[in-house]
Amino acid sequence: MGDFLEAILEFPTVVFTFLLAVVIVYWLVVLFGVADHDSLDVVDVGLTGVPVTVGVSVLVLVAWFVSLAGATVVDGVLPGLIVLVAALVVAWLVARLLAVPLRRFFPPNTNDSRVAFVGRTCVIRTGTVTADFGQAEVHAADGSSAIVQVRQTGADKFAAGDTAVIYEYDHIGEFFWVIPTPGQRELS
Repeated sequence: MGDFLEAILEFPTVVFTFLLAVVIVYWLVVLFGVADHDSLDVVDVGLTGVPVTVGVSVLVLVAWFVSLAGATVVDGVLPGLIVLVAALVVAWLVARLLAVPLRRFFPPNTNDSRVAFVGRTCVIRTGTVTADFGQAEVHAADGSSAIVQVRQTGADKFAAGDTAVIYEYDHIGEFFWVIPTPGQRELS
């Protein structure tokens, strides 16, 4: 056991030992429900289709193992730097290969595309819009259009062809809240 501790605390493995400890603590936090597995998914590390936390975890684990194996074979600072670079390259390649089959376990989040409509104008397509009923046509940034469910909370009057502004998306009811555009209010 003493040789193992000595090996994981020597350069270059010690770099990955620290990172592996961080990864283990993170996954324990996820296991106990304090965070989601994809809560840090903010950057692309070339492992498209999997959460960054999963990709980085695989990368760190493989790099730690490769550097541990490489450090036991070589000795010295310069060979240690070569092992460090080799561990990073091998880990990145293995993580890229593993990302392909892992993608099926992490489907893309489709709710984000709906939120993209918030702030856009839409054209009412039903005869009226109430707190329980209504549809409108909205155009996405790419030019495509969609018919969406809309609701309103006030006493605003909407008719087919009126324009409105989408100001919020209700995830539970899966509809958008709308208000008349400023010019539309004056016409009502």
